Amino acid sequence: MRIICLAYHLIGYEGVRYFLEEAGDELVAVFTHQDAPGEEIWWPSVAELASSRGVPVHMPPDINDPQWVEHVRALRPDFIFSFWYRQLLGRSLLQIPRGGCLNLHGSLLPAYRGRSPVNWVLVNGEKQTGLTLHYMVQRPDAGDVVAQAIVPIDSTDTALSLYQKMAPLVRVLLGAAWPLLREGQAPRFPQDESKATYFGRRTPEDGCFAWEWPALRIHNLVRAVTHPYPGAFTYYRGKKLYVWAARPLPGLLPPYRQPPGTVQQLSHEGLEVVTGEGNLLIKRAQLEGDEEMTGDRFASRYGIEQGHVLQ
Repeated sequence: MRIICLAYHLIGYEGVRYFLEEAGDELVAVFTHQDAPGEEIWWPSVAELASSRGVPVHMPPDINDPQWVEHVRALRPDFIFSFWYRQLLGRSLLQIPRGGCLNLHGSLLPAYRGRSPVNWVLVNGEKQTGLTLHYMVQRPDAGDVVAQAIVPIDSTDTALSLYQKMAPLVRVLLGAAWPLLREGQAPRFPQDESKATYFGRRTPEDGCFAWEWPALRIHNLVRAVTHPYPGAFTYYRGKKLYVWAARPLPGLLPPYRQPPGTVQQLSHEGLEVVTGEGNLLIKRAQLEGDEEMTGDRFASRYGIEQGHVLQ
């Protein structure tokens, strides 16, 4: 079989590794992306991996450009696999491989179609997510499902730790599905459209929160966008106050509860801040223009005491 992989990021790296090391078929080309300026690149390079094994690597600005469509057609792929590739394929490309085009998506479809599913499941406080291998159609993440793998989410998971849980499952899932696909015996399960949810691309400004939010909601945002992502923030003294690590705590109930944003307690663990529901223990923080530090050091640096309001 002749395989083309469209791959990027850690999941893309693992997908390409499977076809280089385990599948036993010919990987004829890899399409990937240039690293975006300003983006924190923490994953290994798909391009370097493929090049080191003598596989041609391409980084077209638009893979749907007619010249690239013809290039793909000339490669005569039996299958095209997409692993975290950031472009949708048009009809012309989808029709080329006789075995079809398949995508690996970072959720249990039909839930969390769209961009940034690993971040969104944390933002929304989900208890599990997973990987879904599915056929590609012109609508994003809507094609028939071939295989899925469930990934449990712990309350302490961040986007990075969730990716680290997913990565080993990529080759496990492909190892189960690829032999069936090669023989034309893989199952196809239509997605239940009544259960489909869609989430869009996240930007750094989506990390903004307010102290009026419940502590659990703030905590979920913090862990969804902490390092290596741009971070969750509010404003203090006219600058962005980044919270890089936090933990929700029970708080006083009215009429004893203080206004949201009030520092209720200081300890070696950090700052305990009143929120709209419960308290939030800030374990690591950073004021824009300064270095990241522990919560107690942050309080000392800026003269923050019990009863101080972080507004």
